[in-house]
Amino acid sequence: MIRQLQRRSDAEGDRAATLELFYDLVFVFAITQVSHLLLEHLDWAGAGQALIILLAVWWSWNYTTWATNELNPESNPVRLLLIALMLAGLLMAVAIPDAFDDKGLLFAGAYVAIQVGRHLFLTFVSADAGSNERLRAGRILIWFLVAGCFWIAGGIADDGARVALWLIALALDYGAPLMLFRVPGLPRISAAAWQPAAGHFAERFGLFIIVALGETIIITGTTTAELDLDAVTVTAFCVAFLGTAALWWLYFTSTRELAEHALAERTAAQPGARTQLARDAYTYGHVLLVAGIILSAVGDELVIAHATDHLHGAELTAVVGGPMLYLLAQAVLRLRVARVLSYRRIIGAAACGVVWLVGGHLPALAVSSLLVAVLIAVVLVDERERLRPTPLAHPKHRRS
Repeated sequence: MIRQLQRRSDAEGDRAATLELFYDLVFVFAITQVSHLLLEHLDWAGAGQALIILLAVWWSWNYTTWATNELNPESNPVRLLLIALMLAGLLMAVAIPDAFDDKGLLFAGAYVAIQVGRHLFLTFVSADAGSNERLRAGRILIWFLVAGCFWIAGGIADDGARVALWLIALALDYGAPLMLFRVPGLPRISAAAWQPAAGHFAERFGLFIIVALGETIIITGTTTAELDLDAVTVTAFCVAFLGTAALWWLYFTSTRELAEHALAERTAAQPGARTQLARDAYTYGHVLLVAGIILSAVGDELVIAHATDHLHGAELTAVVGGPMLYLLAQAVLRLRVARVLSYRRIIGAAACGVVWLVGGHLPALAVSSLLVAVLIAVVLVDERERLRPTPLAHPKHRRS
């Protein structure tokens, strides 16, 4: 029975199942909720709240992806698990707009239910007694139970106390993988205890990038549909769409393949190295990309709604910050997976900074157009470099 719950090791088993895609639909809604939370509280405090919520949403999805990397989503027990996690995820997403108000306990309770419930299944249902799988899952479960106390306490607390308790919970959640889920008094677990499948990992995390980009498309379309379709609005809509397309291009034509190739190169003889790369590049690295996309979506909505206005302060920072963060996140990701510094992405981020410096003197549409021009310029240089034959170049000496 337990063996039937394990993912197949052939090429077919590396593909995402339809239930995994169905599961992701919850996060289209969750990401939209995060964007709206930030848009309604566009200041430093609001940005901090949106970041806390995003990190929690990401962590719930991320651990489920690690689980389904080993579980067989075509088996009925795993199907029931994912459907239950979807329901809890939907409740968590519903609570996001008021997570720092009167729905804090609902948000925290749903999050803890996802994390603890999933790893109860991994520890006691899908793993044999004494197996490596049970040992791993049990250690992670202990960390989730400890962090869960702070999540629930924060859900009950008010105002600043809630933020402080949830920050402690996030520190425990995000710090646990760095410590390989060490529990005092119990033997250590090595990174080699996990064996992530490169193909499935790359596909699943790529699909989440699609989810985030899809949310950007939804916001762009919804905002435009509520306005009169004059020439300025249509132009702002087209510029926003081109920006989203450029974000897609920058990830899926090079960065995704680079990360997958680097992960696949860590062979079975290097399971610990593969696990650490998967943790750094996907678990930690991709949330920065998602944050950049969400901020870009907020910026697109601001530009479309105020195309001829001059934006300042937090609004201008949101418009510029999305593309800048996305480019910097890609540079960091590529440095980790390929040990090469992406000069063009750093230069592109610096160009976004220049736009931010002069943006207060320009209409919002002009600012957005300049940012999209920067993204397209990076895409064009990427394509020229990608199509140029360099058979004698060593990967470590090539610029990216």
